[in-house]
Amino acid sequence: MRPTRLLSLALFVQLAGCTWLLPAQPQQVASGFTSHLICSEAFVSGLDPARVYAERIAPTGSMWLLGDALHYRVDRERQLVAADVAGHYPNTAYYRPGSGCTLGAIPPQVDNPPATSADAVLVPATPALAHVLDLAFAERTQPPHIATHAVVIMKNGRIVAERYAPGIGPDTPLLGFSASKSVTNALFGILVRQGTLSVQQPAPLSEWQHDGRSAITIDQLLRQTSGLDLPQTNSGFDATSRMSFIERDMAGFAASRPLAHAPGSHWDYTDGNYLLLSRILRDAAGGDAAAVHRFADRELFGPLGMRNVTMEFDPTGTPSGAAFMLMPARSWARFGQLYLDDGMANGQRILPEGWARYSASRTLDTGYGAGFWTNQADGDGPWGLPWGFPSAPRDTLFAMGYMGQFVIVMPSEKLVIVRLGAAHHPDGLQPGMDRVIAAAISATRGQAN
Repeated sequence: MRPTRLLSLALFVQLAGCTWLLPAQPQQVASGFTSHLICSEAFVSGLDPARVYAERIAPTGSMWLLGDALHYRVDRERQLVAADVAGHYPNTAYYRPGSGCTLGAIPPQVDNPPATSADAVLVPATPALAHVLDLAFAERTQPPHIATHAVVIMKNGRIVAERYAPGIGPDTPLLGFSASKSVTNALFGILVRQGTLSVQQPAPLSEWQHDGRSAITIDQLLRQTSGLDLPQTNSGFDATSRMSFIERDMAGFAASRPLAHAPGSHWDYTDGNYLLLSRILRDAAGGDAAAVHRFADRELFGPLGMRNVTMEFDPTGTPSGAAFMLMPARSWARFGQLYLDDGMANGQRILPEGWARYSASRTLDTGYGAGFWTNQADGDGPWGLPWGFPSAPRDTLFAMGYMGQFVIVMPSEKLVIVRLGAAHHPDGLQPGMDRVIAAAISATRGQAN
């Protein structure tokens, strides 16, 4: 999801008491977004639903204008969250342990190993490291807030500082939003290493075999240059909003879209490209959700020591690899360390040699790579925010998600910084994180391996 307004509802929200006069799609999107997000963070993360609504839903774009017209209900016995707009356009998200929440259907059954407990929170060893955490958690006195949930700093492969918001700890799975795309990148790297797929091959999607879309490659999907007509304005009216919160076969909807540009010629960020990759991943891993879960756990999460990871799925068993993966901040940090170490973990090659470099190579004239953002473009990028971080080295690559989710990898500094939260102000996005990066580099330089 883009870190901008999710819904532009002001026009019809003013008529909330007359919902029959209003466009259906944005109302369905509003109830779908609400039910899915509260379900994931209440049942998977264990957060208070009222907190999720206050931090995530109410401040988002024009959602606050819905006021009392937007209702949600948490049924803990049946493990679901239902939402509607003034009694219309209902949506329900269902929870199942191991596979999280699915909108409109009971989630698929996957292996569900017991959650593991983490060590105690590490106290920063120096005042300089404590200052970095203070910067990251400094809250604005007036809304919009930045609501930092967790920060983890790793230097030379070990945690040197961490902090968590009240009610959140080192075991709490936290939503990555579009940082999930970078995990999808890793799973494709594994398939490439195994010889199952090549990034230069045409995307193996049956819907595209007899038209110009057959030229779209896996690389172009990873780089957001497929050329598909899948605009993502997050207005509630756009095709991507419909795909994410109304359609039950999200990849099927994305696959049905025509070309708007020649493949490879135009960069356009959209969740749809990564949902198509998610379907390709599902089919390559064995064809269903359980097979995807086993593959990811065996090949990525297990070898890296990434604990308590939840991949969510749509009703077709396709992972929601664009936006809905949850894991503790420490697991996000271990994931980032994999790219700092060029795909190696504990002496085992997880990703192909050079995959991290490929992922961080620029796409066209943008600051995007292939599933990661790069620090190689100056000036402002999408959504009025900088492409990268002026205080970070040029070799930096980072995963980024809506509301200020960051996994920042700085190979030349041997540094990984994770920030997770519910930011609705630039202090929790690139501008604020740049100050945290500068302080973290200063605080960790000279530390022994």
